[in-house]
Formats: sequence, C-alpha cells, structure tokens
Amino acid sequence: MKKAVLSGVRKFEIVEIRKPTIADTSEVLLRVKTVGVCGSDLHYFKEGRIGSQVVKFPFTIGHECSAVVEEVGNNVQRVKPGDMVAIDPCISCGQCSQCLNGREHTCLNQRFLGSPGQAEGCLQEFLVIPEKNCYPVPARFTPELAALVEPLSIGHYAVKLMVAAVASQRSSAIGDGHLTSAVLGVGPIGLGTLMFLRRVLRGTIMVTDRLGYRLGAARKLGASLTVNADSGDVIGSAMNVNPEMFDVAFECCGQQEALDQAIELLKPGGLLFIVGIPELDRVSFDMNLLRRKEIAIYNVRRQNKSMQPVIDAIASGECTPEMLVTHRFTLERTAAAFSTAANYQDGVLKAVIEL
Repeated sequence: MKKAVLSGVRKFEIVEIRKPTIADTSEVLLRVKTVGVCGSDLHYFKEGRIGSQVVKFPFTIGHECSAVVEEVGNNVQRVKPGDMVAIDPCISCGQCSQCLNGREHTCLNQRFLGSPGQAEGCLQEFLVIPEKNCYPVPARFTPELAALVEPLSIGHYAVKLMVAAVASQRSSAIGDGHLTSAVLGVGPIGLGTLMFLRRVLRGTIMVTDRLGYRLGAARKLGASLTVNADSGDVIGSAMNVNPEMFDVAFECCGQQEALDQAIELLKPGGLLFIVGIPELDRVSFDMNLLRRKEIAIYNVRRQNKSMQPVIDAIASGECTPEMLVTHRFTLERTAAAFSTAANYQDGVLKAVIEL
C-alpha cells in the first residue's frame, strides 16, 4: 500500500509498504478515505516538532480522517465491514488514573496518531486501530464530512468546558445565553469553536484574524463583529461595541499577540480558553492585568467525549461545516496540500487529502 512520509522539514515522499493486519480481536482494519491537514500537522511540517515532540524522519503524520471498515476482529461489535467511520486519533489505555477519571484525552499511556514516539499517522491507504476509536456516521455523510468530525470536536469541547466553567464560577448561569465572547484566530479550529459557541450564546461574539477571507467565513457563521488583527484596532473596536469588554475569550491561533489582546478584551472575572498551539515553548502574560482582573485560564487539550455530539449535531443540521473544506488533493500531492495550508495560499480554510 501507499503512504506519505514526512522525510524532512517541508519534505514528503510517497512510499510503498506492506498492508497492516489485525493483531488484536478488538481491532479494526480501515481503508482511509479522507485526511484533513491540521494546524498541529503543519508544526511538524514546518518545524519538525511541537515542544518536546520531535519528529524522527521519516515519519507519517496526520490524524484527522475518515475511513471505511474493511475487516474487524472477533470481539468487535460496534462497527462492521462497509461502515463509514470518523476516527478519534487518541488511543487511550483505559487503565491509568486519567482514563479512570474520565480523561482519556490526557491518558498517561496514550498513542496519538501522527504524534512522534506514539503512533504513525493516517496519511496511508490502510490503518489498524481499536474499535473504540471508530465512530460510525450516518449514511448521508461523505468521507469529507466525516473527516471534519475530529477537528470540530475540539471547538465543541472548548465550548463545553466554557459552559461548565460558567456554571461553576458565576452566580448567573449561561441559561439566558447573553454572555459576550471573543474568538481570536479563525482558522478551522477557531471557526469550529465559533459554530458551537453560536449554538449556546446570543450575546455579542467578536472575531479577530489577520486574513480577510477567514473573517468573511466567520461572518457567515454568525460572528457579530470581525476585526482584522493587522489593520484594525482590536481593542478600540471591542470597546465601541462592549465598553465593559467580554466575559469569555478563546485564543485559537497560538500567537503571543492574541494572548495579550485576550487579556485586554476580558472584563474582570473573565475566562480565557487557550485552544491554539503556540509555535514557541513559552508564552507570557501581563500579570498586572491578569491579577487585577482575576482572569481564569483554561487550557483546552484536544477533545474529550465530543466526537459523538459533533456527529449528532451535523446529522441534525444544527452544524453545517461543509464550507470549511476549500481545497482537495490526492495522496501523491500531499506536499502541495501542506504547502498550500502552511502558506495560506488561495484562500485556503481546510485542505484535505483524498485517498
């Protein structure tokens, strides 16, 4: 079978390897259909690392994917050959303290697809994975739509954490939906966050980004106010709309400037959710503002138990993410897909690779 391997910084090669086989009765053999290019994949492509996770070349990255079940182990019950599935790329052990506390996404022994030192990614024609990582999707789902489930689940999880935080920390619950919020950075993850945020909030949602076409997509998805972070006055624009500033901010681009703006945009007692992955190992905060405003910071680590809710939201029509996919490539053109996404070429939102 064919697979794409990252052979160096900004370099891909297509190689032939032996087709994998099922080794455990709970495993499933999948024929991969569509793979999305994620921002974390781009870190490996551009820098060869994310923090302490350093690629040892050659290595196969990629973790957003849809697939069709080819074969199942003897103890598999939830899926059958021919089923289209969305994939949760985090293979958890189910036995450590994190898993037993319902935190499979921070499993101490996890193997994450396309993560150095853990598991090869899904940029290959066939993949073997545990049944528990496979989520059947309705028949009307295309492979492309199924591949969007995992990245959308991050936005869903971020908003779910926000709802829980508001309920636990504030006397006024989120029930009336009138909290104000800001989303800084609207690539695919930020746009997904915006989609689910608009489902629970009726108050003002401000969005910032450096790319005008992304701001246009945000307006279509219900953003109340959009500001170009390069050419516009982010703080001044926010004050004109909400003089008291915002209850919640989601930082979705991993940039120090966006973190700084988020702290300024939040009112006292505000909640900051860090969703983006910074390119640097360390970031900083204005401790004077952070302390005086008593800002609470939440880190969003991928997703937890949000795959099925996202599938349900798409199936019901509450979430219509098809517009996110703007560019399509074959496996042989994987390098072009990554270059397009990394360089923000041709109005790209989400690039996908079709196998």
